[in-house]
Amino acid sequence: MKPNHPHTNPFDLNLPCSAALFLGAAMLSACSGGGNDAFRNWEVTGGTKENIHYSALTEVDTSNVGKLKVVWTYSSHDADTVNHSQIQCNPIVVDGILYGTSPQLKLLAIDAATGKEKWMFDPQMEKGDDKGGMRFILNNNRGVTYWEEKDDKRILYAAGSYIYAIDAATGAPVKTFGDNGKVDMHDGLGRDVKDLYVAATSPGIIYKDLLIMGSRVSEGSDAAPGHIRAYDVRTGKQRWIFHTIPQPGEQGFESWEDSTAYKHIGGANAWAGFSLDDKRGMVFAPTGSAAFDFYGGMRKGDDLFANCILALDANTGKHIWHFQHIHHDVWDKDLPTAPSLVTVMHDGKPVDAVAQPTKTGFVFLLNRDTGIPLFPIEERPVPSISELKGEKLSATQPYPTLPKPFTRQTFTEADLNDLLPDSSYQDIAKRFKGYASGSLFTPPTRQGTIFFPGLDGGAEWGGPAYDPASGLLYINANEMPWAIAMVDVKTEVPKGESFLTAGERLYKQSCMACHGVNGEGARNFPTLKGVEKKYTEKTLTELLIGGRRMMPAFKNLSEEENGAIASFILNLKSLQKRKFTAPPVKIDSFKNLPFSITGYRKFLSKEGYPAIKPPWGTLNAVNLNTGDIAWRIPLGEDPYFLKKGIITGTENYGGPVVTAGGLLFIAATRDGKIRAFNKKTGKLLWENPLPAPGFATPAVFEVNGKQFIVVACGGGKLGTRSGDTYVAFALP
Repeated sequence: MKPNHPHTNPFDLNLPCSAALFLGAAMLSACSGGGNDAFRNWEVTGGTKENIHYSALTEVDTSNVGKLKVVWTYSSHDADTVNHSQIQCNPIVVDGILYGTSPQLKLLAIDAATGKEKWMFDPQMEKGDDKGGMRFILNNNRGVTYWEEKDDKRILYAAGSYIYAIDAATGAPVKTFGDNGKVDMHDGLGRDVKDLYVAATSPGIIYKDLLIMGSRVSEGSDAAPGHIRAYDVRTGKQRWIFHTIPQPGEQGFESWEDSTAYKHIGGANAWAGFSLDDKRGMVFAPTGSAAFDFYGGMRKGDDLFANCILALDANTGKHIWHFQHIHHDVWDKDLPTAPSLVTVMHDGKPVDAVAQPTKTGFVFLLNRDTGIPLFPIEERPVPSISELKGEKLSATQPYPTLPKPFTRQTFTEADLNDLLPDSSYQDIAKRFKGYASGSLFTPPTRQGTIFFPGLDGGAEWGGPAYDPASGLLYINANEMPWAIAMVDVKTEVPKGESFLTAGERLYKQSCMACHGVNGEGARNFPTLKGVEKKYTEKTLTELLIGGRRMMPAFKNLSEEENGAIASFILNLKSLQKRKFTAPPVKIDSFKNLPFSITGYRKFLSKEGYPAIKPPWGTLNAVNLNTGDIAWRIPLGEDPYFLKKGIITGTENYGGPVVTAGGLLFIAATRDGKIRAFNKKTGKLLWENPLPAPGFATPAVFEVNGKQFIVVACGGGKLGTRSGDTYVAFALP
């Protein structure tokens, strides 16, 4: 875990100085129209459309970073501490104004030099918005998009199921865009999805006068399709659509064994955002798994274009190339971040490439024009027999030979957490033996399967940073085991069913995956324990029908079915003996799945610590020129083990930023700090506590020649306190 010793080459650990300088110049010239100027601003989420999180600013460097101070803070005063609200936004800065979002998805315009508010747009105050149902379910937001043409300057961003166009100067909706300033993302998907969850957590990306958008959809059998769309920036009219679940006659259709799957199956969505090569006119989209995440018996085949890096013509949406990193995914291994568009030295010459980190700890490095791997990728045999009836797994999966994995990829008994007290160690050892394990691709089972790296990475949505001068890709990673167990679900309704049995059956079908077998909650889904103190049968039924915040509306169920779920959750014994009379709303067989999961569960000790030895979170420097790991360090501190002198790392969310000043900035950790590291060695140079954990990527920019580092401090994840503050740092 020790960083490499510094080399004499000031730019790269493995290249001659002349090659490093040439590569750095080539990369900087190729990106965003050429020159360093593109990297001195932060007008796009991720810094530039290449999504490399790089800043050419040098005012703050390795010699003075220790002098950074808080120069302003801004609070939106809308944190929801009860429901663990968050801010995951990487803000943008245009003409000295910072644009970001609040925990309640308000759009903020802030003076980037002083932190003073210019204006605030609250989408929940817009007349005509459906605040009680599917159209305004609050979700997280990771960034906004800017477009201008002469005096027309707009911010485009998603809140709930709407895409809004907002005047950048005034904060008022642009009434000529869509329906009085907004477009409903339910429209234009080619299927009736009005009662399904369709939203966006990541910003779109601009190509000429097009806003290219992905979406977030349900991960269950009720998922809408995750097709990629482009909208006219001026009018909001949909200009093109790429079917991530191909239709007859389209490329990839043959990869689905059932020729009608495209009518029923959802997911395969580009929820993690995009990168874009303006010069080539190519947009690069990472896609997630097809629904349902953990059982594919209704979607047999390789399932293109799920789990793919997609290269599309940005002007038309036409397919150029694709690479599928997992075939027939049943492990929830969505691509978690947009790829980084990089230029690397390969076979002695600079090559434009696409670098895609994954939840599994791999980096796939592909030629940008063709999608051909720069290093060999092997299709290796993997476990291909499932105990779940109807499942048909892929016999092989792709393994890149280089770059080397940036996380551990196996979890054996020897890796169990031996820092725990004996009784806790014995407990996790016993539980471990009861789970299926041993491979990245051990299939889901009824007994429970170890998923490692876990459902949240390896790499996660914060994305990597890339240093053009050295060829180093910096990736923060989670190393958290999860234990996912399957359970049989009744797909037929028994005659003479009681409210109790109906409620239990429907809870397993619709609620258990998020809230657990006993309503204990997991991941970011709340516990249901004590819910009877807040709700009656009537109010909980209304919630199930209407939806709220992150919870979708169960409009595919009848009012009586929702009432049965409510009576089961609230344990209303007086109602549970009532006969269940109404016939269920018809659900097609693709959605009426025979299996679900018992909940999203991390494999933890009784004390709440990961069952695996540290590190639980890492920061990694991957040399894309050679494929080697340049350095790796734990990221984050647990206070209990820190007292014992052990740096464990913590789970982390939000990415790094690398600068020409020799620095790597990152917040992301559960311990609520922002840190700066020497980008060559991984040595910690500076850290500062935040008012709430910064589960977001920082932005680095300059105003009037002064360099700032800003991070959103929203907390809320991992049981941490919620916040609503942006904090800016600069030299005194």
